[in-house]
Amino acid sequence: MAISGIKGQWLDGWLFFCLGLFIVLKLEGISAQIRYSIQEELKSGTAVGNVAKDLGLDLGRLAERNLRVVSGTKQDMFTVNARDGVLLVNQRVDREEICANTVPCIITLKAVVENPLEMHQITIEILDVNDNSPKFPEHNYTLEVLESAVVGSRFQMEGALDLDVGLNSLQSYKLNNNQYFRMETEESGEDGKVPFLILQRALDREQTAQHWLLLTASDGGKPSKSGAINITVTVSDVNDNSPVCDKQKYAITIKENAPAGTFLLKVNAFDSDEGVNGEIEYSLRGKLRGLSSDLFELDSTTGKLTVKEGLDYEEKQVYEIKVLAADKGAVPLSTHCNVVVRIEDVNDNQPEIEITSLSSHIPENAPLGTVVALMGVTDLDSGVNGQVVCSVPAHLPFDLKPSLDGHSYSLVTKDYLDKETTHMYDITITAKDLGSPALSSTKVIQVNVLDVNDNRPLFTESPYTFYVPENNKAGMSVFSLSATDADGGDNAVVKYSMDRNSPGSTEISFLNINEDNGTIYALKSFDFETLKTFQFHVVASDSGTPSLSSNVTVNVFILDQNDNAPVILYPVSSNGSAEGVEEIPRNVNAGYVVTKVRAYDADIGYNSWLLFSLQEVTEHSLFTLDRYTGQIKTLRPFTETDEAEHKLVILVKDNGNVSLSATATVIVKVVEPKEAFAASDVKSSTKADEDTNVTFYLMITLGSVSALFLISIIVLIAMQCSKTTEYTSKYLQEANYDGTLCHSIQYRSGDKRYMLVGPRMSIGSTIVPGSHANTLVLPDRRRTCEEVRLPFFY
Repeated sequence: MAISGIKGQWLDGWLFFCLGLFIVLKLEGISAQIRYSIQEELKSGTAVGNVAKDLGLDLGRLAERNLRVVSGTKQDMFTVNARDGVLLVNQRVDREEICANTVPCIITLKAVVENPLEMHQITIEILDVNDNSPKFPEHNYTLEVLESAVVGSRFQMEGALDLDVGLNSLQSYKLNNNQYFRMETEESGEDGKVPFLILQRALDREQTAQHWLLLTASDGGKPSKSGAINITVTVSDVNDNSPVCDKQKYAITIKENAPAGTFLLKVNAFDSDEGVNGEIEYSLRGKLRGLSSDLFELDSTTGKLTVKEGLDYEEKQVYEIKVLAADKGAVPLSTHCNVVVRIEDVNDNQPEIEITSLSSHIPENAPLGTVVALMGVTDLDSGVNGQVVCSVPAHLPFDLKPSLDGHSYSLVTKDYLDKETTHMYDITITAKDLGSPALSSTKVIQVNVLDVNDNRPLFTESPYTFYVPENNKAGMSVFSLSATDADGGDNAVVKYSMDRNSPGSTEISFLNINEDNGTIYALKSFDFETLKTFQFHVVASDSGTPSLSSNVTVNVFILDQNDNAPVILYPVSSNGSAEGVEEIPRNVNAGYVVTKVRAYDADIGYNSWLLFSLQEVTEHSLFTLDRYTGQIKTLRPFTETDEAEHKLVILVKDNGNVSLSATATVIVKVVEPKEAFAASDVKSSTKADEDTNVTFYLMITLGSVSALFLISIIVLIAMQCSKTTEYTSKYLQEANYDGTLCHSIQYRSGDKRYMLVGPRMSIGSTIVPGSHANTLVLPDRRRTCEEVRLPFFY
């Protein structure tokens, strides 16, 4: 055991020597880091954690591996049980002593084991407990306050100190109830909350010379701890002697053109008090007959009175000024010294314009000669220097008419006013005397032109053309109109309404208009297949009296959306499902037409172009499907090993942005030639009936579409004829139409160009990709054309 102890001591010394070298040498022993959290002030021997288990050490070898912890400090606050690896508190742990205000408080230890030599890092966070009360620097504090202190005065106090942190630190101050002071706190960085005493009632030393307060500081711990300080407020007295002037009245005479800074006289007062209570400060306070003494400047220390600004004899000949002489006591006392300044006259006056009556708002339809303003002109000088002539700028629609004595003028209109051209006039009136050199002055008056309702609302476009996608949400806005009125005020407030008596009243019964902003809402969802276009009129009326209005024509075109899925016309079973059975002889050759799937889409254009594809087939090498016509053909002859029945699932989808689809199932039964011949007779008769029905439906549908197309063309031509527009019509053949003819009609309306395109179709015709169907193209080439298309059939 002696040898083991000597060995342990030797290793401890060697460990401290080599701590800095372990990082450089990157020993394998530094392999783990563990962390514990404990509260401060735990009793000695309290378990922190099992280091051996947390590090994954073999508990059976702990004794021979000599497990221990090293703190690197003189105080070993923690120790480890070498037998079971439990980390224990060795001595008192005081967080405030170790970390002060640092949060979090961390202690780092090294766990060392031998055979082989390993070193691991242990981090222990010390958690704060509320073991410290807030403490003031002293138990008693004396505060001196003048009895003249104003209500609201603030007095900063020395704050309390709480060594704890977080919620356990200082949280609030409380002052005992009293009628003179209250408590407020402010945050001040590292100092935390700083308390202030606030005076809330005037003090009177003669009534109460001292006030005793108790200030309590509390932390946020549970339970809370607190500390208190006794505050003695002593009320100080103020000085009680007023200054006295050495003269009852001071007098001086000065010319009115005396420059600024001219010395006039010195006011002198004395105070029998001593110190600051006897120091006197002078200031100008007096006013006489509404005239301020700001024309003069007084030195606050010496009492010297000087001229501050130019004097004017015509304005006032005598100034009686009161000079306030006040001491600098805590509560200053003062007296007034009277000063009389007499002004000598000098000729230096400009003419003055006085507006005696002004009509600042003139209606724009005011007749010529309407009086706008009356004014008087005076000049305090005499002779020719007092004779005045007034004028206004010649380009204004106003003129000045002088009175007989020449001392007053009337401003009248000399031209008609227009509020929409000029809504306000700043009229500069110039008064110039006949002196040499002449002196002049100006006066600017503002005249506002009142609006008269003489302008009708004007729409920003005429007519309006809007394109509304079908399936719009009912109750939502679909488009908006706007009209402006050049008038102002209520005369320019435009209200919108729809002309319910105009053509298309049936359609506009499903529309509503916001009378304030012209936004039109659809009360129902439009269906292109039912309604493609309609027209109505909107009336814009102003709020003037009498009201003026104008109307505009609104053309609405419904745009097709891909909202109809393809419908299978053939095959169709007796129960209505898209299923059919086809029997073919086994001896047919490659290219034999098994059947043709027929489908129809109520949409138009791209939304109605249908493509056929095989979604499911039992034998891919036997059948092929034309993706454009829906025709099913054989790819090769049948062999003896081929199945006698084959199931084909055909997917039919349109070309809309969000494609819609339908499926048809064809069961192909392969029979011997004799059976096929017998079955063909029955099938031909049945198929003839089905083809007759399909042809009948196609003829009805095509006739309806053609009728709608012709009606649309007639409506558009009638609209353009009513506006004397220029039409051009020509027939086009599109290069990509793959042999199927189409025709178009182009026409112009002002700067807009429109095109209607439609196919020439026959019963059973096949539409190939590339056809644009019936298209109404918007005139704006800067954006993608919107189209109105008629439905296609397949």
